[in-house]
Amino acid sequence: MIGSARILALLIVVMGLASPAFAVQPNEILDDPALEQRARSISAELRCMVCQNQSIDDSDAELARDLRVLVRERLVSGDTDEQVYDYVVSRYGEFVLLRPRLSIQTLALWAAPILVMGAGIAAIATFLRNRDPLQAGPTLTEGEEKAIADLLKERSKRS
Repeated sequence: MIGSARILALLIVVMGLASPAFAVQPNEILDDPALEQRARSISAELRCMVCQNQSIDDSDAELARDLRVLVRERLVSGDTDEQVYDYVVSRYGEFVLLRPRLSIQTLALWAAPILVMGAGIAAIATFLRNRDPLQAGPTLTEGEEKAIADLLKERSKRS
């Protein structure tokens, strides 16, 4: 019974340690709740360039912290949300956005696999349509057919 209690306590401690850490530090939070909310929503849309599958709002990386501070500085200086996005994209490229903007480049990126697959299917169809049908081999002569029949009869007699 005591062993079960220790295991349960250990399990609770391990689960507590595995809970998600909050990356935004108290010294980063803005005094104005409206600006802080805008900063958090922008930070949730920007990719951490170190972690790459986390937003800067969730990441503990130094670069993510620097980007969170930069976003807050831009908002305090009076930038709109779109100006903040534009500034960060101008420095880090379109990859920094977790949801890229719709543009010619993103359309080409999404359409490329479909176009390549279509080209491959068209090439296979063209190849199959234009190839020569299989040619039948030369037919057997009467003597050859008789020899095969004799061999088959002889074999069936042995069995």
